[in-house]
Amino acid sequence: MSKKPKNRMREWFDTLFYGILIAIVFRSLFLEPFNIPSGSMIPSLHIGDHIFVTKWSYGYSRYSFPFGSWHLWNGRVLGQEPKVGDVIVFRNPRDESLDYVKRLIAVPGDTVQMKRGRLYINGKIVERRDAQPYIVAVLPRSVRSVGYYMDNITVKGNKVLVDGAPADFDYTIEYKSDRLCRMHPGMCGVFRATKYIEVLPNGVEHEIIEYSDNEYLDNTTEFLVPAGQFFFMGDNRDNSNDSRSEVGFVPRENVLGRVWFVWYSHNYSSPMIAFWNWNSKMRWDRFGKGIK
Repeated sequence: MSKKPKNRMREWFDTLFYGILIAIVFRSLFLEPFNIPSGSMIPSLHIGDHIFVTKWSYGYSRYSFPFGSWHLWNGRVLGQEPKVGDVIVFRNPRDESLDYVKRLIAVPGDTVQMKRGRLYINGKIVERRDAQPYIVAVLPRSVRSVGYYMDNITVKGNKVLVDGAPADFDYTIEYKSDRLCRMHPGMCGVFRATKYIEVLPNGVEHEIIEYSDNEYLDNTTEFLVPAGQFFFMGDNRDNSNDSRSEVGFVPRENVLGRVWFVWYSHNYSSPMIAFWNWNSKMRWDRFGKGIK
């Protein structure tokens, strides 16, 4: 009789141990989930997007595994080189506790510069076309149901209306706590931007947004990407901490993987158990959205 409790405890321990081990191996070698906490990759990724990252895309470094900051080894194994235009999660070289997601803009030997809001790679201006309006709405949660009004624009729930009709342009909407909006009034509001299609030198086309061509990072010195390093930028060009500023060049071994798709997305934080909020909280159209 005394053996049964011990056997049950051992079974419970084995189940927990092997479950954790399988999860660690799966996240390290195959897929790892991340969530997007900032708007630096708008319009490709929105705050509240939850993404899967393929860990096998570029091989493995010590950062691919838990406790990678222990400096167990250097370099990469089974690696393929990232391509310009890939959306990649990497470990911030200035702070190894932070993971960033940005777009790869330049590889070793390339030069990068911003002039009057335009991107130059290896001395040539990068094509930017198809300008369209874009709205970034960051609003207090209390207006989610009643709506927010600015000129001829109405933001209500997950929709933007212009003169009462659905907007014919793209946008992103995020709701924050009323307290946060009161404490930081400049953070909340409806902000007008312009969306472009940018064509990188290797032919990769992707969308970016600009608030203007005269913001803080719209004019830079020329950067020469050193050997073994990469240059990353956010698609939200005027609201991204990237290789143009504090992040700097990113070592090859800091790359974690390529962003695959959005598996879940919401416009504000709320307990999952609060099912009555699901319909207004979820961005259903972003579920399963592939990222390129």
